[in-house]
Amino acid sequence: MSAIETITNTLSNTPLYLMIEQMGTAVANAQTQLDLNSIKLLKNMSKEQVAIGNESYNLLELGFTPAFYAFTEATFEAKVEFSLAETESFSVGLEVGVKIQMVSVAVNASYARKFEQSAGGSSAMSVKLVSLPPPENFLNLLNKNQ
Repeated sequence: MSAIETITNTLSNTPLYLMIEQMGTAVANAQTQLDLNSIKLLKNMSKEQVAIGNESYNLLELGFTPAFYAFTEATFEAKVEFSLAETESFSVGLEVGVKIQMVSVAVNASYARKFEQSAGGSSAMSVKLVSLPPPENFLNLLNKNQ
């Protein structure tokens, strides 16, 4: 199987909608894990106590908060390049010589046909992640329940 056939089969056997769907699912799963991690940190910060003078405060009361992150953009890019070239050449050489009572003829013929093919492919995925403040309602509920 040639390189072009291999790349063509790979692209036709993996529909674009499926690649985009898998990227979307991966981003959603990553977002869920980021959110769960930030919530876990928030809960731990609400329990961690720091003594200042005769008073004890949790880290949230002192203004500490973990960062929440959000994916704001996801890009999927696929590029495929194909190239096929065919060259043909034909040449004839003729040489005639005459000597007394003798004639000589030399014929030189050549034929060449060349095929050249190349294929290339690449894909890239990029995501943009930004930091957000924690949800205010969540912070208020955590502080209320201390």
